[in-house]
Amino acid sequence: MEHSEPQEARLTAVRTSLVKPDSISIILSTYNAPEWLEKSLWGFAIQTTRPLEILVADDGSDHHTRDVIDSVRSRKNINVKHVWHQDEGFRKCVILNRAIAQSSGEYLIFSDGDCVPRADFVSQHLQHAKVGHFLSGGYNKLSLELSQQIQLDDIESGRAFRTDWLRANGYRFSSRAIRLHTHGLVAQAFNHLTTTHPTWNGHNASGWKSDLVKVNGFDERMRYGGEDCELGERLVHAGIRPIQIRFSAVCLHLDHERGYVNDADLHRNEKIRKETRANRATTTRYGLSQSAPLAA
Repeated sequence: MEHSEPQEARLTAVRTSLVKPDSISIILSTYNAPEWLEKSLWGFAIQTTRPLEILVADDGSDHHTRDVIDSVRSRKNINVKHVWHQDEGFRKCVILNRAIAQSSGEYLIFSDGDCVPRADFVSQHLQHAKVGHFLSGGYNKLSLELSQQIQLDDIESGRAFRTDWLRANGYRFSSRAIRLHTHGLVAQAFNHLTTTHPTWNGHNASGWKSDLVKVNGFDERMRYGGEDCELGERLVHAGIRPIQIRFSAVCLHLDHERGYVNDADLHRNEKIRKETRANRATTTRYGLSQSAPLAA
């Protein structure tokens, strides 16, 4: 009787070849921000490279978020899964782990439902993906007024990513705006020249699913404040190195209030991060393996 190829061997074969679009899953976190989520999903729906699926990791939103997902899914004919749990306070790490567990792709791109990707966002992650590494991107933050002003046709036409259009509509120019109009080798040069250290940034990061499983995903003890970076620190301890792509993979960050921020959570999270760094931890007991998957 012929034996099947071991799972590890199959994964190695996938990881040593180029990432294929049909092996990419997008994971977007959200909580009660349907207007912003619609703009984010619209940006992912018009990517030059179409991913296998988009999973919306929903930390307990009301029905308006599901309505937006259903609307964009039908209007743009994209595969969107809604991964949701009850609202019991800030549990972003829990719902992200459940989204990871439900993802079908071998390669995962993470962003937030308040970030709008440029049309080449997925293709840039695809191009830079590398075995034994994760990718670290950034964002361009917009004012609340400009965030509200951007419409779906501004995203689809690409106007929302042009500095002339943004400045004409109130964008305060800064050196960070250079990301919006750098491409190819120029963007690569800036990626290498920047002094910003590459970290796992929840709004713009990607990596192999098997690597995220290896470190047991996000630490579910953590609330807001450094929870993404802590995952990245464990990946680095496990030998997975970061690659800077903040000038290549571009997204706009839509402004909003952060009522979930508090000193107690920030202090607790920093304590966990200090322990991770001091112990050079590569995994957590409070992560993906303890998170029961939910039906999409």
